[in-house]
Amino acid sequence: MTDNWKTRTKLVHDGSRRSQYGEMAEAIYLTQGFAYPTSEAAEARFIEAGEDEFIYARYGNPTTRMFEERIAALEGTEDAFATASGMAAVSGALTSLLRSGDHVVSSRALFGSCLYILEEVLTRFGVKVTFVDGGDPDQWRAAVTPGTRAVFFESMSNPTLDLVDIRAVAEIAHAAGAKVIVDNVFATPIFSRAVEQGADLVVYSTTKHIDGQGRALGGVICGSKEMIRKVVEPYMKHTGGSMSPFTAWIMLNGMATLDLRCRAMADSALKIARALEGHPALGRVIYPGLESHPQHVLAKAQMGAGGTIVTFDIAGGKEAAFRAINALKIAKISNNLGDAKSIATHPATTTHQRLSPEAKVALGITPGLVRFSVGLEDPDDLIADLLAGLAQI
Repeated sequence: MTDNWKTRTKLVHDGSRRSQYGEMAEAIYLTQGFAYPTSEAAEARFIEAGEDEFIYARYGNPTTRMFEERIAALEGTEDAFATASGMAAVSGALTSLLRSGDHVVSSRALFGSCLYILEEVLTRFGVKVTFVDGGDPDQWRAAVTPGTRAVFFESMSNPTLDLVDIRAVAEIAHAAGAKVIVDNVFATPIFSRAVEQGADLVVYSTTKHIDGQGRALGGVICGSKEMIRKVVEPYMKHTGGSMSPFTAWIMLNGMATLDLRCRAMADSALKIARALEGHPALGRVIYPGLESHPQHVLAKAQMGAGGTIVTFDIAGGKEAAFRAINALKIAKISNNLGDAKSIATHPATTTHQRLSPEAKVALGITPGLVRFSVGLEDPDDLIADLLAGLAQI
């Protein structure tokens, strides 16, 4: 019924469930359990719950289900499972699929917590992990073997904005019988076409753009009904990583403006990147929407836009970077992203702090690197704020 709806219409209406009262706003069902009319009905539901029947909030809830159906419609997947955080989505997608002795190939450029799951958690339970340069198809071809169970990567890496060619890696993985798991946070659900390009599971931290206002932690795993209900759901509902109904309600409200916010942020990000490019205090400005970005053509083909994040490297290192971001009046210093408020982050000392100096160098995370999440403020005000900060160096 909703297949022919455009994105903004889906973001407002898809997956809606109304009670007998016909409420306009999505209802919050703040209940951990559900009553049954008879013992026979309870028995039947535990054998197989119907499409609109629920057992326990850890298994599912009407408000959470609305969110799952809406994000699945947006992403173009058959189903989705909402999780307590973005990292619950990443760890749930990987752990539900992998077993001891399995092999996973991952891009090396990842968020620090994602690296922890791969390097520390999965290997502890006997999963073999191989890291590659995500932008090099030859490394993927060499690493993926007939015994590889899954490949994992960020479609756009945090914080250096390196892209992975989803279609090319998916072809390599599928030829070997491996599943493709894509962390798509930086691409956003608005600019993403990951499923169309070959992803089997797509994960998001909904804390970022989907909420987009710094209110709640959340995550989601999107995929086929078979993958979500037969692989992901049994693991997630028994290990307790489900999203709360109140959080799902927040995410539903965030989705109504998601398309408008992401497009405005991306437009501002491009304007800011162009204003900063060539600044004498900066060693480089990284933004896939710039023609100077080495993967600009791939970004335009894969996303149609450059995203909402601009990264720049301040030539004076950590001291200069701290001086510049401490002087900002509009942008806030934090480690989140995808917020309505612009955020400046120093990855080397925060989000990627646990990495060794050698690993930071390998990933291009220099002492002067600043990740700038563009918010909804006027781009001219943000440019003036950044230039004033850089003038303090």
